[in-house]
Amino acid sequence: MTDPHAVTVASAVATDVGLVRRANEDSALAEWPVFLVADGMGGYEAGDRASAAVVEAFRRHVVGRSAATVGSVRDALTAAADEVAKVAAETDRGAGSTVTGVVLIEDEGEPAWLVFNVGDSRVYRHHGTELEQLTVDHSLGQELIDRGAMRREDLASFDRRNVITRAIGAPDSTADSWLLPVVNGERLLLCSDGLTAEVSDEGIRATLTMSGRPESAAQALVQRARQAGGRDNITVVVVDVISGGIEELGDGTTSIRPAADGEEADDHTTIPVRRAAS
Repeated sequence: MTDPHAVTVASAVATDVGLVRRANEDSALAEWPVFLVADGMGGYEAGDRASAAVVEAFRRHVVGRSAATVGSVRDALTAAADEVAKVAAETDRGAGSTVTGVVLIEDEGEPAWLVFNVGDSRVYRHHGTELEQLTVDHSLGQELIDRGAMRREDLASFDRRNVITRAIGAPDSTADSWLLPVVNGERLLLCSDGLTAEVSDEGIRATLTMSGRPESAAQALVQRARQAGGRDNITVVVVDVISGGIEELGDGTTSIRPAADGEEADDHTTIPVRRAAS
């Protein structure tokens, strides 16, 4: 049995307004045991406040624990939805935010990452030279791909790729979540779509492979997105597992599974967000 409290990581955050936007509506959090990226919507008058409200909700409900729980993440998501609703009520255009991230939890005595996602920000896992996208976008483009109506390689040129189908503050703010073992030597990347809209998965993989410390990797990814056009805000969090996890599983892969027993029996678990009564 591995002690979940003995996990050691190194992390870094990098964010940039990009070359087109007037303000940076992204926010990020990298405070043990939670690492996340939130991409605000609602224009410069509200998007930054919406994403900041998401971060603050997780800071209140999750930060400071040696290991979190699915329940504390659910509480953070519910609080985030309530706070974003308050921001939206003060604007003419409304407000919302994506959120994606990883939280260290204890699962049957072992450390595990609770990976969660609402919207089209993403979590990737990099190990050795391999890159795997862990989250699934809540977007019109992803729905078309799932239905076989569009090829994944055509997503970058899809003119409605920024239309998302779930967000904190939207009618559907349900988070998808998965459990992933904590593996020594792995590198996790959390990012807003300001990175993935500009840099291909192969470009991301190569950058993570060639970069050293998390700070170098984060800055290199932001720079690549700027050089590719920088049409949106760009935010990345890079997390390296130094020790305290398990070694790679025998077949060279990791096992990703639902985040709670007894819920949905597909390849993920949903975390419903319950809005407080007004």
